[in-house]
Amino acid sequence: MNNLDSHDRAILGVLQKDNKTPQHKIGEQVNLSAPSVQRRIRRMEADGVITANVAVVKPAAVGLPLTIFVEVELASEIPKEIDAAKLAFREAPEVQQCFYVTGEVDFVLVVIVESMPAYEDFTRRMFFENGNIKKFRTFVSMDAIKTGSSLNI
Repeated sequence: MNNLDSHDRAILGVLQKDNKTPQHKIGEQVNLSAPSVQRRIRRMEADGVITANVAVVKPAAVGLPLTIFVEVELASEIPKEIDAAKLAFREAPEVQQCFYVTGEVDFVLVVIVESMPAYEDFTRRMFFENGNIKKFRTFVSMDAIKTGSSLNI
């Protein structure tokens, strides 16, 4: 991944803003030919630098207006139990992001749901029915000031 040159980084900058930008337009912006841009994009996809090409959907526009941040502390931190928690969080459709962290808690989750009753159902299923969850703490977002996945490259 350290083999990215200034052209690769410039291409990534354009793609992060709009991954539908035609390759000839990208080439004009980064001073490369369209075929060269195409080869570089394919290489970065193969190398795992570019991991997905997706549409970013506004949650409230599809009936999911509630964003909740959850700190989770496990009762047991043996590797088997940590792996089980990672798998459960990865497979839960409500969990949009999951981070295994250092500090006083083990995980920080970003959960997006339609309502508080939906979140209550989520907590019952994920936390109360799981014997390895010691405790969890919830923070409800009042306003999304800045969200995104663009990196400063």
